[in-house]
Amino acid sequence: MRLGLKLFLGFFLIVGIAAFFVMRVFVNEVKPGVRQAMEATLVDAANVLAVMAAPDLKAGRIGDGTFATQLATAQRRDPRAMVWRFPKRSIDYRVTVTDASGIVVYDSRGQDVGRDNSRWNDVYRTLRGQYGARSSAETRGEGSTTVMHVAAPVYDPADARTLIGVLTLSQPNDTIDPFIAASQRAIVARGAWLIGLSALIGLLMTWWLARGIGGLNRYAQAVSAGEPVPPPKPRRDEIGDLGRALETMRRKLEGKAYVEQYVQSLTHEMKSPLAAIRGAAELLQEPLPEAERQRFAGNIVQQERRLTETIDQLLRLAEVEQHGWLQRRGAVDLAGVCRSLAEDAAPRLQAQALVVDCQLPAQALVQGDAFLLRQALSNLLDNAIAFSPAGGRIVLQVQRHEAGWTVEVADTGLGVPDYARERVFERFYSLARPGSGQRSSGLGLPFVAEVARLHGGRAQLHNRPGGGALASLWLPLA
Repeated sequence: MRLGLKLFLGFFLIVGIAAFFVMRVFVNEVKPGVRQAMEATLVDAANVLAVMAAPDLKAGRIGDGTFATQLATAQRRDPRAMVWRFPKRSIDYRVTVTDASGIVVYDSRGQDVGRDNSRWNDVYRTLRGQYGARSSAETRGEGSTTVMHVAAPVYDPADARTLIGVLTLSQPNDTIDPFIAASQRAIVARGAWLIGLSALIGLLMTWWLARGIGGLNRYAQAVSAGEPVPPPKPRRDEIGDLGRALETMRRKLEGKAYVEQYVQSLTHEMKSPLAAIRGAAELLQEPLPEAERQRFAGNIVQQERRLTETIDQLLRLAEVEQHGWLQRRGAVDLAGVCRSLAEDAAPRLQAQALVVDCQLPAQALVQGDAFLLRQALSNLLDNAIAFSPAGGRIVLQVQRHEAGWTVEVADTGLGVPDYARERVFERFYSLARPGSGQRSSGLGLPFVAEVARLHGGRAQLHNRPGGGALASLWLPLA
């Protein structure tokens, strides 16, 4: 199981289980909470009615007096109320009044007059000066529909300490069941939204963490495979600290290996020029004809230039390879760069009787490092000039190709020998220039290939069907 999935499942389980139990507690508390609120309301109403019923109960006209008449009128009313989306069209209260011995003397429904209620908990406790209430089945033997009964003492209007009866106010519990069910549904719905939102937050957090860890993993894999990759994007957390630590470690390790490799390569390439310089210097110490002296002195200067060129090219290539990614990026017009290079090379072209045919669009924009691209294209043009015979023709062309731009530099020289085609992009490998027989540092084409890689492109060199070599550099639009 992947780390991101583990993080998500762990977060969701913690939040989901917590939310489930919290919802369960809320749902279970709704029903008793609503019934307790109803009981509190019944207590208030029962005590108010007890005070109103006291005069008629004392006078013995509780069944047909003012209290009974007004209560009957009230129960016939239609409230036409809309309570929390539920219509209320009737008065659900039932009022019973007992005398001081617990015998029912008034029932708003006219059903239980004369019944002994002294053993019911509401009447029994109220007659003894306590709070009396009960919840029982509406019909004896049936427990599906229950009724809440709340009693209040009825005192003598002339003597507030003399108990003359008990008024019990009743209301079926099923009248509040719709409110309980609606509350429970609302809690469940909001709880589901809470769990869903928590899952979404968990998913986002997991994606954020997994993205950072995945980036580090890909970076470490690429480094272990020897691929030049940019460091992970900076973050202000432990993952960012780890990425910076890995990048620092990579730089130190690669720097050490890089130095060792280049010291070996540079040492190997310097042996031949140094040997030539040493031989010429030893001969110059002996008496020589002036012509021979000038020839050996010129050889020393030539080898010094070769060493200087090798070191300069090596430093440029080392700088590009060490970065591993572009340090600067901006819009570069390849057509404009090619025009500028052709103009700068005009004196050399004229000296060698060469002609450059520029086939360039008005504009060819890519994203990249303008300095590196100019250096790479300059190397291609320099090679074409060096390997072209006097009176030859060089074609410098820029054209759209495969969602990018291709720069092609074609010459009319002898082309690349078969044995060298696979090695032209190797470091320090070079071919003798026609005519002079001199070799370059062998670092120009490796530099071009590295610049192409940094820009997500590619560099190629092959022979033209009609003779000569064709060097190309393809770069993506973005």
